[in-house]
Amino acid sequence: MARKHPKHGPWEDPTEEEEAPPPVPCWLCGRPTGKTIVWHHPVPKSRGGRDVVPMHPICQQTLIANFSNSELQRHGMDVEGLLLNPNVRKFVDWVAKKDPDFTAAITKKQR
Repeated sequence: MARKHPKHGPWEDPTEEEEAPPPVPCWLCGRPTGKTIVWHHPVPKSRGGRDVVPMHPICQQTLIANFSNSELQRHGMDVEGLLLNPNVRKFVDWVAKKDPDFTAAITKKQR
């Protein structure tokens, strides 16, 4: 029996170039995101958070290294409150000049 619709969708001409959508800005540092986007829960899911925001992986790692889930819950969607932390402010100032796909090792939590 013949199929009514092609298995893999309609044939497309590979010579046609599609415009890439403009990069979305990172929620923490404000730089445009690169190839890898992490959808971060500003209020952790374990604390009832449902909203997600786009971030660089390195920016998310910095938040996780500097704040506990209860601290993130208290800040919620308030980026300005997170940037008052000296470690986060120092990181954002440092990473501002980096490429959107830049990655590096992050210092562990200091407890």
